[in-house]
Amino acid sequence: MPGRWIARPNPDRSRCNTPACQISGRPCSSAPAGPAFFAGIETRGWRSVRKVKDGQTSDDLFAFLTCPPNAEVADVHPMAMPVILIAPSEWDAWLTAPWASVRALQRPLPDGTLGLVEVPG
Repeated sequence: MPGRWIARPNPDRSRCNTPACQISGRPCSSAPAGPAFFAGIETRGWRSVRKVKDGQTSDDLFAFLTCPPNAEVADVHPMAMPVILIAPSEWDAWLTAPWASVRALQRPLPDGTLGLVEVPG
């Protein structure tokens, strides 16, 4: 995914917002047009064996929160889509509010909210 990972501090340091540029490798836009972010989850210092030759390691891990796909994403990825935050109030809430307040953000965008953007060239 092009772009860069960004985060703002939050009380439990486990959530971040990541600029949404593509879904399943395809450029997309949100309507109304404007910035959109994937809801990210971060875990620092997770201890596990990821490679047998390395043994147990301590790793910083990151993932996108997912939900069932809406109509546009289901055509490309029928299992799930990333949780996409399109309103500034959602961005701030995801970073700062308790889970009980933001759990409702784990939902697909309404059908018709996303559109495929043609790649120049």
